[in-house]
Amino acid sequence: MLNRHLKKLQQEYQIDYTIANYENASHGYGLTKKNCEELLGYGIDLMTGGNHSFDKKEILLLFEIYPLLRPINYPITTPGKGLFKTTILDKNVAIINLMGHYTMPLVDNPFTMIMQQVKILKTEGYRHIIVDFHAEATSEKYALLHMIGSDVSAILGTHTHVGTDDLQINNGCCYVSDVGLTGCRDGVIGMKADIPIQRFLTGIGGHFDIPNKCKAIMQMVIFELNDTGRCVKAEKIKIYDETPEIVTKAWTER
Repeated sequence: MLNRHLKKLQQEYQIDYTIANYENASHGYGLTKKNCEELLGYGIDLMTGGNHSFDKKEILLLFEIYPLLRPINYPITTPGKGLFKTTILDKNVAIINLMGHYTMPLVDNPFTMIMQQVKILKTEGYRHIIVDFHAEATSEKYALLHMIGSDVSAILGTHTHVGTDDLQINNGCCYVSDVGLTGCRDGVIGMKADIPIQRFLTGIGGHFDIPNKCKAIMQMVIFELNDTGRCVKAEKIKIYDETPEIVTKAWTER
């Protein structure tokens, strides 16, 4: 879906920078070097991770070569980094990868850590701050919006695979609880349905697998920031297989 649609969308919407979450990119688990190079070749500028960041151990070397993040609240001794600083259209931009607590691996407190990190960035003069909050619970994501929404440009939720219908510009902060997956849409969170059904019926799990053929979906959020780092426009793009994109504009909350 990225190969078919991303560069066309970048031209159509005059996109300056593209961020994607890689953590299920290699057959559902983590990221390989081959898939990393493939995704970056489609026009992605930076990729964030989550609880599956370390499923493929080769990523430990990829962190040193490619524009990849892992959640910033992993222990300080964990390979990789959770903060990326860059310049886009002469503006200093900070991108943070953060992971929640509920059902996630043991990590440092995401809320105290992000508040401290944003405070440091503000003192350094950063006004354009984008957060990928990789979390299960929408309560964690909305709480983060109330905590730091006035100090960051965007909070984009990832992890649940199912896109949420709450894209908003909240007092200048672009927010959505979950962008949603790009991949197979006719199974269970992008995977074949047989093992999830088995688990629900018997309590016995198994290895989730990607179907060889499926109906596909591409989902992305496009947002525009002004000179002071506040979001002035946002919309959700969905494409089912080869159909024209479906565009949903964000509502503005003041």
